[in-house]
Amino acid sequence: MAVQVPLYQAKAEFFRMLGHPVRIRVLELLQAGPTPVRDLLAAIEIEPSSLSQQLAVLRRSGIVTATRDGSTVVYALAGVDVAELMQAARRILTGMLAGQAGLLEELREAETSVR
Repeated sequence: MAVQVPLYQAKAEFFRMLGHPVRIRVLELLQAGPTPVRDLLAAIEIEPSSLSQQLAVLRRSGIVTATRDGSTVVYALAGVDVAELMQAARRILTGMLAGQAGLLEELREAETSVR
């Protein structure tokens, strides 16, 4: 009998799986469309074995697919949801950084008014 994992735990595992800079970079690059491994290697500039390991994690999770075209392996996002998630993350980070910039400006203004 399979034990059912609570949704919040499954979400935590999903975000943990995304929690590696190389995986995030791969997902960003794949938003432009299917990409051969050699192009991913050129864009990310890491050891082939390291990229292979990170691609395997993404493939096992089901958010990327791999197809072989002769001797070339081409990776693609498994669906538009992943691209939408990456875009949402970008919007959230932009808002967070904008808020931090506003706070920094307030701190600078307060510092100059104290002098």
